[in-house]
Amino acid sequence: MAYFITDACISCGACEPECPVSCISAGDSSYVIDENACIECGACANVCPVDAPTQK
Repeated sequence: MAYFITDACISCGACEPECPVSCISAGDSSYVIDENACIECGACANVCPVDAPTQK
């Protein structure tokens, strides 16, 4: 299951550079993950200070 970023996101940007397929980008109020490009590696979840990335 692909990851997505919950409302807990504080827009710190820690996740974006960790994504090996560059599917994370800044959205209007938080970061977003392109679920079609996500390879489900969990790198984003491992660095997030508020556990915002989660699997569906």
